[in-house]
Amino acid sequence: MAVQNFSPALSASAVSPPYPMAHPGYGKRALTDQRPPHADDFALLPFRERYVAGFIERLPEGAAMSVKCLAKQLPLYGQQAVSSALTALSVAGHLRRVRCAVGDGDEVRWVFRTYWSRTAHDNEWWANRLAPAPVRESVPVAAPVSVSVPMPDPVPDPVREAVPAPAPAPVREPQPQRSTPSPAYLALAGLGRVDARLALSAADCTALEALAEQWFARGVDADYLTGALTAGLPARVDFPVGLVRHRLAGKIPPALPTAPTPPPAGSPVRRVMMECTECGTPGRPEALPDGLCQSCRQPATPTATTVPAATPPAERDVTQLVAGLRDLLKTP
Repeated sequence: MAVQNFSPALSASAVSPPYPMAHPGYGKRALTDQRPPHADDFALLPFRERYVAGFIERLPEGAAMSVKCLAKQLPLYGQQAVSSALTALSVAGHLRRVRCAVGDGDEVRWVFRTYWSRTAHDNEWWANRLAPAPVRESVPVAAPVSVSVPMPDPVPDPVREAVPAPAPAPVREPQPQRSTPSPAYLALAGLGRVDARLALSAADCTALEALAEQWFARGVDADYLTGALTAGLPARVDFPVGLVRHRLAGKIPPALPTAPTPPPAGSPVRRVMMECTECGTPGRPEALPDGLCQSCRQPATPTATTVPAATPPAERDVTQLVAGLRDLLKTP
């Protein structure tokens, strides 16, 4: 008699579904310029943030980074806990959420990306990294090809070899042409005409020209340089070149930041706008330190509810109260 096996068949092994990917252009963007991964990359973070950071680190490029998608894959935490963990990771300097304009002409659209860095960075680093920069396409230039043509060997001429060749005439080296004096040289040469106590020779002007050019490189003109060198001179100057050298080195103006050069007309510009990690409010990187807007960095304190003052109990008529109690004690 055959023995029947009533035990059910073994079920197939449960395979977790792949993590959902974002649409092309959206999702996670991992930064490349960082150190190799290490076991203690997120050791300084709390347990929840360390758990979420380790999960995001293993996600592929372009993975969906919404709170809802992350909470579905993290069994320990819900959407509120994941949102708080992303905010803490943004403050720690590991991620920034941005909006990027892609496309040209009438086909420009905004995509939402989350830049992730295994190494924590400060606000200045993120602002420089996400600052809008012109995108210029480089056209490769073909290198010149040199073709060598073999020359035939000269045929010896017995008559020409018998006659000694005349000595070659000496070649005169071209004399260097004197260029136009620089504005720094002209400003130094004109000091003696403004104040005779600072009269400099041609050799003195050449020796001090490099120091004066540093002033012009910082945006000053000849009048500013002349006024700074001739102001407050002593009654007698015995060594003008020494005094001018000392003032050029000690009174040099500060370097001012130069205005950014606008991109040429017609060149595409990469437009990037950061958004708050918690509420999604867009803004410039300078206005969103730690990746958070002002309202999310300084949550509103709950307003204190006014509690009415306790009124003293009203005075009771003792005689009436006692009479009422006596009526209750009376037998029916």
